[in-house]
Order: sequence, then structure tokens, then C-alpha cells
Amino acid sequence: MDYAIKIENLTKQFMGLKALDDLSLEFPSGQTTGLIGPNGSGKTTLMNVLTGMLVPENGMIEINERRFRKIKPNTLRRLKIARTFQDGRLIEQLSVEDNLLLPVAENRYWHSLFEQHIERYRERLENVLQTVRLADYRYKNAEGLSYGQRKLLEIGRALMQNADIYFFDEPLTGLFPETVQDIVNILRELKQKGKTLIVIEHNMNLIEQLCDYTVVLDSGRLLAKGIPAEVLADEKVREAYLGK
Repeated sequence: MDYAIKIENLTKQFMGLKALDDLSLEFPSGQTTGLIGPNGSGKTTLMNVLTGMLVPENGMIEINERRFRKIKPNTLRRLKIARTFQDGRLIEQLSVEDNLLLPVAENRYWHSLFEQHIERYRERLENVLQTVRLADYRYKNAEGLSYGQRKLLEIGRALMQNADIYFFDEPLTGLFPETVQDIVNILRELKQKGKTLIVIEHNMNLIEQLCDYTVVLDSGRLLAKGIPAEVLADEKVREAYLGK
């Protein structure tokens, strides 16, 4: 099996407490991996380390056979990595269209973004607007969107980056079934294109439906990994995650 990401002996501490405890694991290339575990197990910490939001104390990260002690946020585009955030990182006073364009703009051109970049990314922008069902809201400010629309816009921002590896931090939480299905369809389409997806999600039914592979963390350590149905049937996982 080919792996898009491998980590070796990764450790991250907060106030002396290990959020990641000498963690080693792999994420298969071109597959959808569910990253699950109880609250406080280290899921978001791991995602933040792998996307440059946090710096680990120890360990090694390998992405497409390139090895790093840490990931710098400004290298994510070069590494073709994109992510969403659980709490969203939208610019409230900007329109849907402008929020989609920001992730692909060079920082030094920020003030001239709409003159210099909109044509370059026009085709991609139109495709993403249709994919996330926000074409009719393109000129509406983000602050005026519903919760579900904001989730879709956050996903659209990731799609605009045309990455090879996507991290999704609880993309389905708190949504109506129709919006959940829209997002599931988007994730499935990404996988069909050969993209690597790592998804934090608490709905075990969705994990089984959506994921090819599952990684379970508990207290910053690897508890189990493998095919979702087998992992979720593991007694250790049921005790730690499902409370059974």
C-alpha cells in the first residue's frame, strides 16, 4: 500500500500533558481515512501538526516521501495540502466569491486580488460555486449565510486550492441530512479523482459509508487502524470511543 503521509514518534505537549504521545501511523494515498477517537484523543492536534498550525516537540513527518521535522504553513500550497476548520475561518465581511478567491491569492497581491487573480481562477471558481451549491449567493457576504452554507463555503475554500491531500475537521457536524449528503458527494468525488482525504468525524455510520480506512486515537496514542467495519467492531475501540 502506498502512503501519502507517514508519521514517526510524533510528540506534542501542552503544559506538560502529551496530546500526541510518541505516535506513529500512516495515511494511505488516494483513500479516505476516518480519524476518530474520544474527545481529547489528539485528533485535531494531529491535524494541526500536519498542517503547520502546531510544531511538535519530537518526531518525523513524511509527506509523499519528503521528510520534515515540522510543517510550515507557507509550504502547504507547495505540498498540495488543503484543510477545513471545525470553527470555520471565513472573512465575514467579504462575499462568497471573495472568500473563495482568497486561499489561492498570493499574499503580496492581496490588495489587487480581484484585478489580477479573478480571471486566472475564473473557471475553477465557477466549478466550485456549482459544486458547493453557492452560485446564487456569490455576492452575499459570508456573515449572511446559514450554518450549512458556511460549512459548504469552508469546503469550497479548500476545493479552490486544487490540492492532492485534504484534511476535513468535522465537516458534517450539526447539518441537515440534505447538506450532509451534498458534502458526502463532494468527498466521494474527490476520492474518485485520486485525492487523499483525512476526515475527523463522530458519526460512525458515516465513517463506515465514507471511509476506506480508519485510524483510532486514544490519549494521543494509536489505538487501532484498518478497515472501518473491523476497527469499529474492536472491543478496545468500543470501550474507548463508544463507551461499551
